[in-house]
Amino acid sequence: MKLGFIGLGIMGTPMAGHLRAAGHDLFVATRSKPPQTLIDAGAVACANAAEVARRADTVFIMVPDTPDVQAVLFGKNGVCDGLAAGKTVVDMSSISPIETKAYALRINELGCDYLDAPVSGGEVGAKAASLTIMVGGPEATFARVKPLFELMGKNITLIGGNGDGQTCKVANQIIV
Repeated sequence: MKLGFIGLGIMGTPMAGHLRAAGHDLFVATRSKPPQTLIDAGAVACANAAEVARRADTVFIMVPDTPDVQAVLFGKNGVCDGLAAGKTVVDMSSISPIETKAYALRINELGCDYLDAPVSGGEVGAKAASLTIMVGGPEATFARVKPLFELMGKNITLIGGNGDGQTCKVANQIIV
């Protein structure tokens, strides 16, 4: 598959690496220079999020907070600038459930699918591909993306509609 990954920090780099190791074409972008380990493994560095979205059928995002996701999606040269109908956006960041619902609607209006899929397990889980992934979005989209989630995590659950993955993550953090 042609996959994109935006946000290559301590979590995103190993997560993207698992996708590439499974043989998928991988197009990447991050605020700084993409890690050489991913490039050496065959990932293609892109100039910005829009280029990632143009080249990939499914785009994963793993950035620190709500304003970061907003900028990646809707800012200058953001994901939306490169989307075409039929593509899928998967936000694996831990952000506001309310904003997630609004972002999903905007992506849906472009004819694309959206999943919110925050993770638990930290850097260790990202490296070991043992993350817990709490997903919000349409069941058909979840079913299509689940084999990719299985490359990054072990406990993968569709919680409900868009925003519900984020709500579950908030509840998980309170419990932990």
